[in-house]
Amino acid sequence: MAEAVNKSRPTGILERVTCPHCWEQFAPEKTLWIAEHADLLGDDRLPDQPRRFLPTRFTVKGEAIDAKGFPCHQLACPNCHLIVPRPLFEMEPLFLSIFGAPASGKSYFLAAMTWELRKVLPLAFQTSFADSDPVMNRNLNEYEESVFSGATNSELIPLGNLIRKTEEQGDLYDSVSFGNQTVSYPRPFLFSLQPQQSHPNQAKAARLARVVTLYDNAGESFQPGKDSAANPVTRHMAQSRVLFFVFDPTQDSRFQAQLNQPEIGNSRTMRQEPILQEAAARIRRYAGLRQSERHRRPLIVILTKFDAWWNLLGSDPPDNPWVHSRGPESQGNGSSTSMCGLDVAAIERQSKLARTLLLKLCPEIVTAAEGFAEDVIYVPASAVGWKVEFDRRNKTSAIRPTDAEPYWATVPFLYGLYRSAPGLIPAVSRR
Repeated sequence: MAEAVNKSRPTGILERVTCPHCWEQFAPEKTLWIAEHADLLGDDRLPDQPRRFLPTRFTVKGEAIDAKGFPCHQLACPNCHLIVPRPLFEMEPLFLSIFGAPASGKSYFLAAMTWELRKVLPLAFQTSFADSDPVMNRNLNEYEESVFSGATNSELIPLGNLIRKTEEQGDLYDSVSFGNQTVSYPRPFLFSLQPQQSHPNQAKAARLARVVTLYDNAGESFQPGKDSAANPVTRHMAQSRVLFFVFDPTQDSRFQAQLNQPEIGNSRTMRQEPILQEAAARIRRYAGLRQSERHRRPLIVILTKFDAWWNLLGSDPPDNPWVHSRGPESQGNGSSTSMCGLDVAAIERQSKLARTLLLKLCPEIVTAAEGFAEDVIYVPASAVGWKVEFDRRNKTSAIRPTDAEPYWATVPFLYGLYRSAPGLIPAVSRR
């Protein structure tokens, strides 16, 4: 072990690191380390966790040494003391926020999106998509397993039993003590996004790589009056490069009347535009936007449960909106690959159809969205696909997980990535 402290920043380390919990930006040299010895328990901000400290001694490998002489491995934010995974010190974060009314299908959509992205991004777009921190992603991985690879996946299971409702407290949040004040922060889901060797911009991989930071808040967190200094669980929206508003048409009485389906007509109804309006008000406040100023980052309105109302659009659901932009190429090892491009025009066509339907049935959603953001697109999607059944015994919607087949669940993310991180997802142009 060595006593030296190297003040120079290692190659490849960012100049400023952003904490994914409290969104504090700090210089890497101010990073705290987490003690390893069992006796060093009881941090001043996290009483039930190991102490955080600013090291003065390091091993020859650059690991900090705690007060008991043990080498340490985990890093923490100097503000909230929560763990900051190492990829965030090397790759720029890409904050994405998903919000919507209670029971709008946010968690189902999020699970379907990440489940599908693990396949679509590497195979179609030559970009890796992997957990940056499996511990932080544990809940989301459980969502994916429950819906798409559960052990009882051949049984008809009520949708409400596959993913538990997102609560305002619990294991999706961390409590931090600042003196007499306890603050609750949302626990993020983190994914590393990097071009593969066969990506056309692989030479710029270090610059294009991102740590995707996703948040799944309870719908109740977006109700008026829920935001406070002790409960800043939605303030990540001001950091987000892309905003996803999840709108459930089957909770709208006007959609229900058009569908004339008893199982949908008996479901709950609620107004959802107040959630969008409250989110817009918070973002204006956090980001310092004037009331007359529109947000310049993309707002993607995700219209969930498309399997129940697709016929209202007046056209058959289109295929996945990406096409091969070039033929298979040899990789020198006997294998071949092909790169896809995102068909932005196909997404925009579907968006126009959805917008027209919304203007007819619930125009207040369009008014709220386009009054807040300059760039709004509407994407119909289904988290579980077309084989949802009505379980008469439980009087609720149900599915056999073996039949789950998400539809357009990755499209909002791919479109958002195309708009916010140029160079990762190419688009195709059609004459």
